[in-house]
Amino acid sequence: MRQAMRQATGGNPTTAAALASGLLLVSFLGVELALHAPTAKAIPAFAGQTGLPCAACHAGFPQLTPTGRMFKLNGYVLGKPAPTFKNFAVMFQPGYTVLGKGVPGGVSNGFNENYNFDVQQTSLFYGGALVQSIGLGAFVQATYDDDQKQIHWDNTDIRLARSATIGGKSLVYGVTFNNNPSVTDLWNTTPAWGYPFFGSELGEAPGAKPLISGAFAQTVYGVGAYADWNNLIYAEFDLYKSLPNATGDALGVGATSSGHSIDGVAPYWRVAVEKNWGRNSWEVGTFGLYASVYPTYPATGISPATDQYTDIGLDSQYQFMGQDNIVTLGATYIHEDQNLGSSFSQGLSANSHDTLDSFQVTAQELYKQTVGGTLSYFKTWGSTDTGLYAPAPISGSTKGTPNSSGITAELDYYPFNNGGPKFLPWFNVKFAVQYTYFLQFNGGNHNYDGFGRNATDNNQIFLGAWILF
Repeated sequence: MRQAMRQATGGNPTTAAALASGLLLVSFLGVELALHAPTAKAIPAFAGQTGLPCAACHAGFPQLTPTGRMFKLNGYVLGKPAPTFKNFAVMFQPGYTVLGKGVPGGVSNGFNENYNFDVQQTSLFYGGALVQSIGLGAFVQATYDDDQKQIHWDNTDIRLARSATIGGKSLVYGVTFNNNPSVTDLWNTTPAWGYPFFGSELGEAPGAKPLISGAFAQTVYGVGAYADWNNLIYAEFDLYKSLPNATGDALGVGATSSGHSIDGVAPYWRVAVEKNWGRNSWEVGTFGLYASVYPTYPATGISPATDQYTDIGLDSQYQFMGQDNIVTLGATYIHEDQNLGSSFSQGLSANSHDTLDSFQVTAQELYKQTVGGTLSYFKTWGSTDTGLYAPAPISGSTKGTPNSSGITAELDYYPFNNGGPKFLPWFNVKFAVQYTYFLQFNGGNHNYDGFGRNATDNNQIFLGAWILF
């Protein structure tokens, strides 16, 4: 850890002192709050409805347990039938970020070149039953983004779930209205809920990733149907459409932008098989998305007007629910086929056809629902395309490739997973220390952008808190 801190700080004693101060502050807050914590009490939204502590549904939030997956599958309606004030919750995500090397001019508007504190998100959300008798429930979130100075609708999933029996086996089926491909998923291996669960929004990240990995988050609306048979086979199919410009503006995500506007509808699919035995569960599955998008919008007089993207993902998750330890292992691979006819004709790409791949493997352990650790390896690679990946300060590539890889290590402390303090019994918080080391960034290690920046200059240490009540 000492060596990692030296790499991230470049040996700068001022940086090391700032990190030490931040760690001390996080530790102090955790100890002070923990001294006032009783045993289990009601905590935010879903816990308030079910009467269960967070630990029943989460292996360190937002990672779901089998109980949490069943709660989501059944439309968020288990527990008290009528909505109350406990179905509303507030979330804050303050964080302190230190980069391996500062960004000239500041990492973002109003922020320093390095050593930045930011309340990244402030959210209000509703979670739980709407009409329990018909299986109608929801997870709806609205967020203020301090970086963008913008209020917008966030992850939303409204479900109508029913149950039946086929061949003597249980069947849960339903429909969903949501705004982010894979936000409906039950396992933490697909992009919407995959690792990292939270981290610095003021750090540098590789620019290239498959379209399914967040490109349409909150800028689309979708409807779909899903079914789970015998707690063994899960299948889902959704159709997504870009928000009309006026609606996007009203919801805080802005008007349709180039590269993110869907021509017609974009289908999303998900199939998974999960086997549960004893304290163990193992899932293996596939998911995917097809979208025809406008690289330039509006596309007046352009032929062809759209590019086509096909994303196909494979994933697997193993989880052991021990008495004192919860271990979760997950892996995700996504292959994207890009037909860039429109981009190529407009000179936006050097090739008419590219591919892009991403892979991530993550191991997590949670001890007594209090102390957790995560180690994750990630890698992105794809076609050489000097049109898509050109030299530019920080975000560019001298080699014209998206190839990036790295390792993230994280330590977490959950003082209230089994109940909040007496003065705020529905309070919960996760304190996190997260370190990301880049092995490669946008195709290179040294001077990868053509302006003197190295991959390790983007290494980051993030001290954060995820606060809920």
